[in-house]
Amino acid sequence: MSESAPNDNTICVRCTIAGQVQGVFFRAAAREEALRLGITGHARNLPDGRVEVLACGDPESVGQLRDWLRRGPPQAQVTNVACEALAQQTFAGFTTG
Repeated sequence: MSESAPNDNTICVRCTIAGQVQGVFFRAAAREEALRLGITGHARNLPDGRVEVLACGDPESVGQLRDWLRRGPPQAQVTNVACEALAQQTFAGFTTG
């Protein structure tokens, strides 16, 4: 089993982050934070100006990332974070796109 394969303790969430979150290195900073926490998934810009983060990992780490998303990197101005639980998924690392 690879290190990124889900286990019984893995949860996945999809969060959309609104505010000044594009053009301020939000995705790159989210990737760094996710990798630091051992989370897999992705961060990508949405056409409406929000950023989507899909994160899978242990509940504590995912919770820490969700807390971080409410702040973002220093240049960001986050106005709203909406998260929903998803079925377990398997990702190789954490990508931006």
